[in-house]
Amino acid sequence: MGLALEEALSALRAQVEPGRAEGSAAYHKAARVYLGVPNPAINDLTKEWRRALSVEDRVSLAAALWDTDIHEARVAAAKLLTQARIRPDAAVWDVIASWVPQFDGWAIADHACSAGSRRLLADPARLDQVEGWTRSDHMWTKRAALVITLPWTKQNFPSDQDLEIRDRVLGWAAGYVPDRDWFIQKAIAWWLRELSKHDAPRVRDFLNQHGAGMKAFARKEAGKYLT
Repeated sequence: MGLALEEALSALRAQVEPGRAEGSAAYHKAARVYLGVPNPAINDLTKEWRRALSVEDRVSLAAALWDTDIHEARVAAAKLLTQARIRPDAAVWDVIASWVPQFDGWAIADHACSAGSRRLLADPARLDQVEGWTRSDHMWTKRAALVITLPWTKQNFPSDQDLEIRDRVLGWAAGYVPDRDWFIQKAIAWWLRELSKHDAPRVRDFLNQHGAGMKAFARKEAGKYLT
């Protein structure tokens, strides 16, 4: 049996911390309702919902929570779908991908990308769809292509396929270098910085070829862990 949207919203509202909403609104800046619910409380609720609901009901509730455009409800929507093993997962991927063009800030986008990255790891063929995001005129969609692929920066023992994916995403990042938007430059730096912990030679090669075109702060951050 599914969980009604109003029940889920009531559960979120029961976790409100007085005064927190105003600080969240000022910090995140995106124009939407903020309830003032801390992330640990959202984690606890969505963990319970994941355990209780079928995949179909989770997708339905996540879509409904997202459509409220309430900050904490959108975070909960993403967390509800953040899990390594989900079967079947086509509907999960489809709803996460449908959110990408609506991204308008880093926090919600990063929660959604965390959920989406699990689905990419489950089926890397979905990277063909993500590659389309790199050509978007919407900055947050372009950024999402790097954030959602961050798991490929982290393997200590990557397979041949993983290495091919690393090179593919580095190609996307190289194409982003001329984009002067701060968030795009930050995303390039984030990808490279994380990769440098596991594959320093590729990061050095990238910076040798493209570093001069990056903003100074991004170039510095990308090379933070290189010796």
